[in-house]
Amino acid sequence: MNPCECSHCSEQEESTWGDLSRVRDGWQEVEAEETRLLSQMTIQESLRQLLALQRAFEPHLQQTEALFRAERLAYLEELQRRLAQLDE
Repeated sequence: MNPCECSHCSEQEESTWGDLSRVRDGWQEVEAEETRLLSQMTIQESLRQLLALQRAFEPHLQQTEALFRAERLAYLEELQRRLAQLDE
């Protein structure tokens, strides 16, 4: 909250809150469109997207590998367990 109570600052603060509200409303539309587009993707398209993201982020993943190794291994183990259950 702004400690200044002059009309200029009050109007500016109201404008800022209005802008944030419009961004939030717009973001919900973006999420809805993202969900719609993702639901239309084939498995092959999804895998291509995943591999493209992996290529883009691979340098960062390599730099942080030691920091997150235990967490990633635990995730992979859980994923393998879940996949094995699907296979049964």
